Amino acid sequence: MHTEPPTGFIGLGTMGTPMAQNLVRSGHPLVVWNRTAARCAPLAECGATVAADADDLFARCGTVLLMLENEAATDAVLGRGTEAFSRRVAGHCIVAMGTTSATYSHALSHDITAAGGRYVEAPVSGSRKPAEAGQLVGMVAGAPDDVDRMHALLAPICKQVFECGAVPAALQMKLAVNTFLITMVTGLAEAGHFAARHGLDMDRFADILNAGPMASDVSRVKVDKLRTRDFSRQAGISDVLKNSRLVVEAARAAGTAHPLMALCAGLYEATEAMGAHEQDMIAVIRAFEAQAASASPPSPHCRRS
Repeated sequence: MHTEPPTGFIGLGTMGTPMAQNLVRSGHPLVVWNRTAARCAPLAECGATVAADADDLFARCGTVLLMLENEAATDAVLGRGTEAFSRRVAGHCIVAMGTTSATYSHALSHDITAAGGRYVEAPVSGSRKPAEAGQLVGMVAGAPDDVDRMHALLAPICKQVFECGAVPAALQMKLAVNTFLITMVTGLAEAGHFAARHGLDMDRFADILNAGPMASDVSRVKVDKLRTRDFSRQAGISDVLKNSRLVVEAARAAGTAHPLMALCAGLYEATEAMGAHEQDMIAVIRAFEAQAASASPPSPHCRRS
């Protein structure tokens, strides 16, 4: 039985809703608020308290988890740049779980600390299904005392939580992890495109990949979505494009080579331009298909004899 004050949770989107539901189902007292009020209904049904507005939530809660879409949404919810900012963050621990640039997070940490609050980065790795199962991987950065508290708080959300040091190391780690995730899934889409264009049995293709050494929880889900042309959203194209751009920007700032991520960013941008922004990231195969459709057919002299 939890006796501590309730925790606040703001940002009930594709990931935030199941994350908040797992907190409530674990018996954790939770107060929620969302800029689109209708999204609070599933949490109210689970037993969460719905705040009247952001100020109401901050007044009720000492720790506030933010799972917001981007930097602008985070600034708006915190009232950053307005007189409301100090009132909302002073005496509070703000836990930012969304993915932003490391530069932004570092500056936000400074502003929150200057206003008398505490700040923890806690981005998570995983998509909707792991979020529903409470099997996300958490990365945390901040003051040691605040980071220590995150293990128990995030236990209903994450199967494991890794301490990364000082802000913004958790977000930098998240971008490094995303580099592998994005290039891996994009490579799988290209492999699926290759198999389909050669008229191969896609069920057999999936079975062979799933039996091989490259198989993973992610690849098994994504190859099944490829096989069935199921583009329903788990990790959306627009979200992956945002993350790709964050990686490219961070790589440029650090002077690191990023040829694969530059290509991936272009492919996800092209897929989004096709109107697929709400589809799952595996829909990037549509960019490969569009390139193939626009390419000139090979010369007969270039075909294998």
